[in-house]
Amino acid sequence: MWKRGKRDDNPRRVRHTRRSTRTTRTTRTTRTGDARPVEPLPLELCDLCAVTFPREEAVCGYVPDSSSVHRTNEWFDGLRLITACCEEHFAVVRDRYRGRPFVQEELWAAKIDRALTSGTAVLTLTQLGCRTGLHEPEIRRAIAWHNEHLHQDLWP
Repeated sequence: MWKRGKRDDNPRRVRHTRRSTRTTRTTRTTRTGDARPVEPLPLELCDLCAVTFPREEAVCGYVPDSSSVHRTNEWFDGLRLITACCEEHFAVVRDRYRGRPFVQEELWAAKIDRALTSGTAVLTLTQLGCRTGLHEPEIRRAIAWHNEHLHQDLWP
């Protein structure tokens, strides 16, 4: 067995140091000399400070956000998953979302956008209502909200 301070004469054994773990190898040699693919370490990204850390250390939770719709699961519409590196950063991000108003028309507009950009084309308000679960007055309010806020970021 390799011990600190002694030179390792086995050329097959890979000594792992900080520098060697950053290489872009696609295979790793085992003790028996077999090559196996290197699996990336699953990392998370803090929504506040943008530091990366192991997935098992993540502090995660959902916050209300009317601009967030899930790609495939309607149960998560209006909820945004936030990830933080510690409880303090999670609390800061959560408090920022608590201060943001929840606008129902914004959520409806996001649902309509998801319905129009996925699957087959929608031709009528009835078809759009079936896909989104919205009624015609809600669809019209969402379209009006969307058109009103369409160029909000472009024109101050």
